[in-house]
Amino acid sequence: MPKVKTKSGAKKRFKLTGTGKIKRKHAFKSHILTKKDTKRKRSLTHMTLVHAADRDRVKKMLNL
Repeated sequence: MPKVKTKSGAKKRFKLTGTGKIKRKHAFKSHILTKKDTKRKRSLTHMTLVHAADRDRVKKMLNL
């Protein structure tokens, strides 16, 4: 059997926490920032957790 490869896009976008949860960055923070108010941009800065409905798919991409 060959080794199972990790999806390279997923390994750049997701990080594991110590308890095994998966962290991700918020979307909509890269461009067209002039029309977004400061409060919205600041809240998009922080990392958040992957939703429970998507967790199994992300784990499969990361081979966990």
